[in-house]
Amino acid sequence: MLTDYHVHLRPDGPGSEAEKFFVPANIERYREAASERGIAELGAAEHIYRFTAALDVWQHPLWRTYARDDIDAYVGFLREDTDLKVGIEADFIPGREDRMATLLEARDWDYVVGSIHFLGDEALDMEQYDIWDVRGHAPDEIWRRYFETLGEAARSGLFDILAHPDLVKIWGPRRRPVPEGDLRRFYELAMDGIAESKIAIEVSTAGLRKPVGELYPSTAFLEMCLEAGCPVALSSDAHAPEHLGFGYDQALEEFERLGVTELAVFTGRERRLESIG
Repeated sequence: MLTDYHVHLRPDGPGSEAEKFFVPANIERYREAASERGIAELGAAEHIYRFTAALDVWQHPLWRTYARDDIDAYVGFLREDTDLKVGIEADFIPGREDRMATLLEARDWDYVVGSIHFLGDEALDMEQYDIWDVRGHAPDEIWRRYFETLGEAARSGLFDILAHPDLVKIWGPRRRPVPEGDLRRFYELAMDGIAESKIAIEVSTAGLRKPVGELYPSTAFLEMCLEAGCPVALSSDAHAPEHLGFGYDQALEEFERLGVTELAVFTGRERRLESIG
């Protein structure tokens, strides 16, 4: 069984209002693409900051710009009008765990994808709020803060899947500096939280579409997570039907090399393992 859980039903940015994309015709486009690519388990996971309820958690300018939709209408649409698994991509905001828990626990999810896009008010993957442009932030400091925060996110218990676990590398060494030496010294900063929680680790093919041109996470980091007993969730972080299953051949080759034979599957936030087949 192949899965794609980290799926957005619309692109980022303006012109992607819910009423244009949360409709049966759009779901059919995604369903057709999934069927063509052998993906049996498909789920939606919209960015939480697209919903007005998220402003009860955080008031970052990006969130204030895009928080326009009703989160309960989103859940209701997926439950009543589609056969997709119902998910959400929720940012980990240190210090706001209780507020995020209140928002998440009030809804009927099949899974919650946890991600880190910001360190403080500065973004890892958005040039408008780019952390790399802030004077005084050395690459070692950014990577250290990222992986420390990743461990906190895993330990928080808020999430079922840890999304694109080394997103900090998104720009690649040509676009942003990368620390010198063995990067496992940074991965280790997250491992206590990951090992304690046994959270599912997302293997995301989205990195193949980004400047870094690699799977998330790196092989070395994935090996550490597997040794800690964490299962794997496979996703593409699609923002359009044509992204579904993108690069899955490369991900499956990685699984074969590492002896991964099962994927994490979710229903009602309960996890089970299914054979890749």
